[in-house]
Amino acid sequence: MNGRVDSGYKPIVVARVHEVALKGANRPWFMHTLVQNVEHALRDVPHERVRVRNTRLVIPIPGLETWPTVRERLSWVFGVANFSLALETGLRQEEIQAGLAKLMELLGPPSGSYRVRAKRTNKSYPLTSPELERELGQFIKDRTGAPVNLTEPDVTYQVEILYDRALVSGEAVKGPGGLPVGVSGRVVVLLSGGFDSPVAAYRMMKRGCFVTLVHFHAYPYVRPISIEKAVEIARHLGRYQPGVRLIVVPIGDAQREIALASQPALRVVLYRRLMMRIATAIAYEQGAGAVVTGESLGQVSSQTLENMRVIGAVTDLPLLRPLVGFNKDEILGEAIQIGTEPISRVPDDDCCTVFIPRHPATHATLAQAEEAEQAFDSQALVASSLAQRTDYQGDPATWDVTLALAAATR
Repeated sequence: MNGRVDSGYKPIVVARVHEVALKGANRPWFMHTLVQNVEHALRDVPHERVRVRNTRLVIPIPGLETWPTVRERLSWVFGVANFSLALETGLRQEEIQAGLAKLMELLGPPSGSYRVRAKRTNKSYPLTSPELERELGQFIKDRTGAPVNLTEPDVTYQVEILYDRALVSGEAVKGPGGLPVGVSGRVVVLLSGGFDSPVAAYRMMKRGCFVTLVHFHAYPYVRPISIEKAVEIARHLGRYQPGVRLIVVPIGDAQREIALASQPALRVVLYRRLMMRIATAIAYEQGAGAVVTGESLGQVSSQTLENMRVIGAVTDLPLLRPLVGFNKDEILGEAIQIGTEPISRVPDDDCCTVFIPRHPATHATLAQAEEAEQAFDSQALVASSLAQRTDYQGDPATWDVTLALAAATR
């Protein structure tokens, strides 16, 4: 694909919005946030300022050599329904035809059947959308001989008629959809090294939440692999939101104190109540409106209805469980789709495996948990764990795992 385009045609990328288009009077703010997120994703990619055109974003690029990188980056931006490489043309039909001819010259002719879809923002345009589709479809057929297929084409050409120009584009690339990160507030996500919690974090970002990731570990009682995995997962998820933050909290000493003071069967529930307290403290510090976990009902012993109620009772914030109705295969499939599966698959030592009983309680009661916690000072354990935490923010490429290891042993 030649990177040069004739001076009469300007290469641009047209990104079409998803749910933002339905936001009515609040749409300008949603679009402003989306533009900021796109600019962040393209911060080191040559392009002109992103412009808003009704329910689409227009991103001028200097040449076609930029397109592959832009294509990859826009696939990370929540709020984008789909996007296309396009050329700007004049409004006259012969100018639009010439633009389509140039687009086929750059991208190649249809590799099979095709159709044309036209949309008119400018309703005073002399041709209706169906009329324009027929005229331009015939032009492509005369030029290439490719067959028309209006239901399941191999390629769809899109023509958008604006008030001062037309945009002609080839096949639309599917975006992630959802809402722009930041429009739904901030949440704190409990991040393990497993498959579930990264998917939960991804789903909350897709609903417009800015996430702060919190990872609990039991180093030096176990290997530090879970910390390394959490950092890698946070780096990966960081492509979906500007300014990802990871907070790593050691709780091995606190778990040891809980294990010495409580019945074995209740330990896992008590560990998780400790983590929920710590996550709640961080949420208030960060101005977050909810705590999020990757729990799936019935998946492990701590995720029965009874245990989930007892664990959630220690927070006064909304407790969100976006995967509660998913089974393991469904979660694994989504982890593969978003790219966290290879990281999560690496074996590690989850913090809840430290001092774990052979038969953990599956139907704990709130009274049992509160009685067991009389044997130790929960708030002191929260404070001591937070005092050893490590905060990672800024450029994820600079994050050093050894900082968390040193903090856990000081």
